[in-house]
Amino acid sequence: MPRPKTITDERLLTATGAVIGRRGPAFTLAEVAAEAGVSVGTVAQRFGSKNGLLQALTRRATVDVERRMRAAAEGRDPLAGLRAALLSWFEGIADPGQAGNHLAQLGVDLVDPELRALLADLYGAAERTVLALTRRVHLPRAPSPERAARVLTVLVHGVAVDWSVRPRGDLADRLAEDVDAVLDAWKGN
Repeated sequence: MPRPKTITDERLLTATGAVIGRRGPAFTLAEVAAEAGVSVGTVAQRFGSKNGLLQALTRRATVDVERRMRAAAEGRDPLAGLRAALLSWFEGIADPGQAGNHLAQLGVDLVDPELRALLADLYGAAERTVLALTRRVHLPRAPSPERAARVLTVLVHGVAVDWSVRPRGDLADRLAEDVDAVLDAWKGN
């Protein structure tokens, strides 16, 4: 009978995110293992390779972004829910150096066809969630819900990228300002 897993994938993926935040694409499986407090063999056995680890991390991010956005919107009026969902995307990111390291990893991921396809799934899931929330909001000056969702999705990503390379103030404040500017214009304010 096999032994039960005592080291969860979640623990290993959380460690991976932390190491990428510190090291960017130069991270190693050994650093992930040290962060998680396990052997390199445990990480390699579970994910096979650095690429396998990155694929699992992106799959988890796809589920997490939808869950986090829906939870942020829950129980709020439609406009406040949409706004909260958009602002939840990069919640907890306060260090531009770490954000830049994640951005550098993103650049590397885009070169790999499998990781690029998983990133497309991630961005598509986020946009579908934004679309579902946008359809509930009365925005008389907005484009179609599909275009509005695309614009809002790109806005959030663009602000995060810009802040990563030109950090001024807090990312959360910057996102709120820019999201509010678009939503206010679409409301007719």
